[in-house]
Amino acid sequence: MRTALVFGASGQIGEALLARLDARDWQVFAVSRMPRPDASNVRWLRGEFAGIEGLPAVVDVIFSTGPLDGFAWWYERGLVATPRVVAFGSTSLDTKQASGDAYERDIVARLQAAERLVFDTAAANGASATLLRPTLVYGAGRDQTLARIAAMARRTRFFVLPRGADGKRQPVHVDDLAAAALAVVDAPTTHGQAYALPGGETLAYRDMVARTLAALEPPATLWQVPMPMFRMALSLARLAGVMRGLTDDAVARMREDLVFDATPARRDFGYAPKPFELDANALGRKVG
Repeated sequence: MRTALVFGASGQIGEALLARLDARDWQVFAVSRMPRPDASNVRWLRGEFAGIEGLPAVVDVIFSTGPLDGFAWWYERGLVATPRVVAFGSTSLDTKQASGDAYERDIVARLQAAERLVFDTAAANGASATLLRPTLVYGAGRDQTLARIAAMARRTRFFVLPRGADGKRQPVHVDDLAAAALAVVDAPTTHGQAYALPGGETLAYRDMVARTLAALEPPATLWQVPMPMFRMALSLARLAGVMRGLTDDAVARMREDLVFDATPARRDFGYAPKPFELDANALGRKVG
């Protein structure tokens, strides 16, 4: 029986990965801040990066599906021996490099430093690391984009976008990411590599939102307004204490193509993501 230590196991990607590992009879040590009952081949460990109870001495693979910077710091300490590391980062490393927002630039800097630290630590320990960079993640109803849009639209029965929100997006389902994490484990060509993981369909931002609204029960309406009107509404929303996370740079990116090439992932480990599909769990509630 192969063994795995999984960080971020209670998160949206982590849960999908646990299901796949359990189905393949891996012995899994899953880390969570909150106590959870063991199930089947999954043993839950309580703790955070600063301290985790009951860590195994050795595992076949360490998976990190949560914050990469915290994991990189933990991994450098060498608390658990392993020959293989698979960790998730983000394509934000590329899309937010030139952001005018200091917080977003800090995210990029932390991602870059964390990736370097993971690769350097693996090399120092004689291990092999692979970094996976998803695009816009969806599928568990817990993401910060589509699930949040759905939650707002359920309350208001509509959602507002600026006209021209035609930038291309490639939303990727959590189960495709879990499949990718398992696929790279035994693919030697992925050692020391980082891969963009886009979804299987490319569509305009407004179309992605429109399909999300149409999936609600009852469906919600998409309103597209001139940019000046949208910015005024956004300012009022921020004053009311909502939409503070939607920066001016994020609004501008709605018109930009954020598209990534899946060819290296297809070539090296058979990555085959599904088209954009909203299943029963994708938006946090049953979809229509």
